[in-house]
Amino acid sequence: MLDVSSTKAAWAVLVLSGLLEVAFAAAIQASNGFTRFVPAALAVVSGGLSVYLMSITLSVIPLGTAYAVWGGVGAVGTAAMGLVLYGEPAAPARLFCIALVVAGIVGLQWFEGARGAPLPR
Repeated sequence: MLDVSSTKAAWAVLVLSGLLEVAFAAAIQASNGFTRFVPAALAVVSGGLSVYLMSITLSVIPLGTAYAVWGGVGAVGTAAMGLVLYGEPAAPARLFCIALVVAGIVGLQWFEGARGAPLPR
């Protein structure tokens, strides 16, 4: 099992788990409704590994923060993938909304434990 007892390690693992969410979404797209074996298997593996890695960060990062960052990294990465690989529209309003999600992720990391209470270790 990975050692995520330090805050920096936990955040690195959490971001990695979010990136695996992007791989999960890409594999689902490529699996054609889970009718193609290799992309479907990659979806199962990347999705499971993503959830596992996020879960081991919970001893350092609060659940609400971890889940929001995990989902946000996955959402922003998947939206970026859609823009770049699938030609989805890059309208200014869409880009602004994606930027808001990024700002939320940064804010959650920046203000973690801002109330002064120590996080559970």
